[in-house]
Amino acid sequence: MRLGLNIGYLTPWSTPENLLALAREADRLGFSVVWAAEAYGSDSPTLLSWIAAQTERIDIGSAVMQIPGRTPAATAMTAATLDTLSGGRFRLGLGVSGPQVSEGWHGVRFAKPLARTREYVDVVKLALSRKQVTYDGEFHTLPLPDGPGKALRLNFHPLRTDIPVYLAAVGPKNLELAGEIADGWLAVFYAPEFAAEQLGQIAAGRAKAGKTMQGFDIVPSVPVVVGDDVEMCAELVRAYAALYVGGMGSRQQNFYNQLATRMGYGDAAAQVQELYLAGRQRDAAAAIPMEFIDRTSLLGPKERIARRLRDFADSGVTTLSLALFVADADSGKETLRTVAEAYAESGLGD
Repeated sequence: MRLGLNIGYLTPWSTPENLLALAREADRLGFSVVWAAEAYGSDSPTLLSWIAAQTERIDIGSAVMQIPGRTPAATAMTAATLDTLSGGRFRLGLGVSGPQVSEGWHGVRFAKPLARTREYVDVVKLALSRKQVTYDGEFHTLPLPDGPGKALRLNFHPLRTDIPVYLAAVGPKNLELAGEIADGWLAVFYAPEFAAEQLGQIAAGRAKAGKTMQGFDIVPSVPVVVGDDVEMCAELVRAYAALYVGGMGSRQQNFYNQLATRMGYGDAAAQVQELYLAGRQRDAAAAIPMEFIDRTSLLGPKERIARRLRDFADSGVTTLSLALFVADADSGKETLRTVAEAYAESGLGD
């Protein structure tokens, strides 16, 4: 298992300089990848381009580039350019986002997300291969019929034509799709104690494509807070967990709430959602079970984190990406160093 870093996206309480400082420290420590996200603010490829220009060895990855936000051909162009500029360090993470962002921000219907994802990845891979792009699907038809369009191919030679593709997936069917058509899985709220069922769904997708789990990258983004008091460390993660379980979606469709329910926290997930949607965010955060936070995070002193790192590795994780819950870049760098020391002491890097 390798270590990675997920810097998220720009927020009112973060700065580009702070995110770059964390990425450069991860690069110095030998982390394998730094991921950037997007929602409806800063975009991931621009931030990754800036980071790639100021780091040396670390891979850069989108976690994610939103499928409704770009045509598949545009995504292929961006991926090929980033990979070439970074010297072959780019990993393309894709996700359908959610109904609110897809329809409210991008103006793209959210219906049939699995079929849409399958077609999208087909076209991206076709474009990256530098073959003429012709496609006749339900959502994508290239070139458009009865018009002036013509079949085109990527008009420069990228460094690689097989850029690894990752899917952000939560539900069972999407996990199977990730196994079938992608090279890796971007996971959230991953708990080693509950991972067997999820990995089984990915393995089913791999088998459908005639492949095994060999070489498939399991990449959870895991909150980390270093400190002596585990309960106090967990407090810093509560608002984040409540946002996703309670507020990231509607009452009828919240993938993270459904995930918490599948993990055995159905009653708590329902309560958290009820409180959050009623505008009682603090109460929602307080209702997140401590066990749920602990199992899906790295909390506590270095020795405890080292033990949990082994748990994640034993469950099948191949790249563990740290999501830092810290006040500033200095404390973030210190956290990265502490986890790197815990990783070395755990023997996982041997």
